[in-house]
Amino acid sequence: MSCNSQNCCQSGCYKDTILDDREEVSLALTNAPNEMPFNSVSAGSGRNHPENSVLCVKCKLNESMASTSAEYNTDSDISRFCGNCFRSNLYGKFRLAVSSNALISPSDNVLVAFSGGTSSRVALQFVHEMQLKALKNFEASRDRSLPVFGVGVVFIDERSSLAVPTLEFDKAIEDMKLIVSNIAPPAKKLHVVPTEDIFPLDSIDGRERFKELVDAVHDDTGREDLVKYLRMLSLQKVAQDYGYSKIVLGTCTSRIACHVLEATVKGQGYSLAADIQYVDARWKIPVILPLRDCLSQELNILCNLDSLKTIDAFKGHHSGINALITSFVKLLQAENPSRESTIFRTAGKLTPFRFNRMPEADDLNSKLATQRRQKKYNLKPNESLPPESFCRICNAPLKLSDVKSCNLENGTLSAEVIRDKCCMSCQFQVLPKDTSVLEQFFSLFPQQMEVQTEYNSSSEERLQTLR
Repeated sequence: MSCNSQNCCQSGCYKDTILDDREEVSLALTNAPNEMPFNSVSAGSGRNHPENSVLCVKCKLNESMASTSAEYNTDSDISRFCGNCFRSNLYGKFRLAVSSNALISPSDNVLVAFSGGTSSRVALQFVHEMQLKALKNFEASRDRSLPVFGVGVVFIDERSSLAVPTLEFDKAIEDMKLIVSNIAPPAKKLHVVPTEDIFPLDSIDGRERFKELVDAVHDDTGREDLVKYLRMLSLQKVAQDYGYSKIVLGTCTSRIACHVLEATVKGQGYSLAADIQYVDARWKIPVILPLRDCLSQELNILCNLDSLKTIDAFKGHHSGINALITSFVKLLQAENPSRESTIFRTAGKLTPFRFNRMPEADDLNSKLATQRRQKKYNLKPNESLPPESFCRICNAPLKLSDVKSCNLENGTLSAEVIRDKCCMSCQFQVLPKDTSVLEQFFSLFPQQMEVQTEYNSSSEERLQTLR
């Protein structure tokens, strides 16, 4: 996104600042030509810079972040930008992802999943800035034909599975409420929802049922993966209950790089492509990843530059395969700053599934936009793609060869049949080895999983008719 010409910049990299600096140089040379020789001013800049300073590779005006602070003096290309150009480039990645994939439309009501970390904090900030710009355009337009999308924020309270003191946890939630309130206007409602709310209100205590379900999984990796899936069910429930049309996750390149290796080790290679795309519409409420092209290092730097407050109290301690992979990727990244991007780009060559795009809308304008995107990116229409069958637990797509026909007992699926409809990773890491306790184990799952199971059953029936 660098400028090809200083006179026709298309990147939005602070043109006004560049013009002001040129006027400043011209005025200085006019008023004091003998006191300010040309070689004392950096080329194209109106400011005096130390001899050992390095100018930004984009604007050629301001000092790079590596020159202004030793904190950013790394081997990566990030430090070669000044703060303004770095911020502009990072927001440009986000904006390009949203616009080229139609992630957010004017009629949407998006729900930002906020965990307090740097990734979700930047996602919330960028969505807010996009909403603010859309609001200004709406107020400046004459016909006001396009509405402004709404934004909500949700935090899934997982204290039942985290070893965090209650007082520290409550303090962190108050800080989170303060963060959300400080970025208004437009005001954004914060939903703080415990994970156990996905269980029916008329059942036993939700927290006890949640703990019983999680504790029934003896494998550390399987336990973490199950909590992650229950978190997604909670996000889906909040979005449906409050009328949100899309869920925004702060998943970045670095997290995807770890997930690629994790899925490979767990034997989830077939379903890997489903989790790393901009859009995941296998859920009733589509999930979008607008920060997919951003590194965690970039997000951390932006939070430091703009003083975006983050919260560390909610960080869980990984264990098992997930912990090993995270440590391994950190070591790779320390040796070579391009390792995460390399892993990400390699996995990005996998063929997406049919649900890795936005569902086609009914209005004419949306249909025309979908047709243009299909033509531009050479995408196949959904009608030409075969339907998928999904794992009963993690909702991962399954191979056609691994899908067996359903045998219903009294109109419902037996525990053994449900086990056969799970992916190999869930069968090995989540489900109990003793088949006699399968019925009890599946009875602990929330109602949302049962609804998803019924949906998957109808999908498999359609699949069987196509064979």
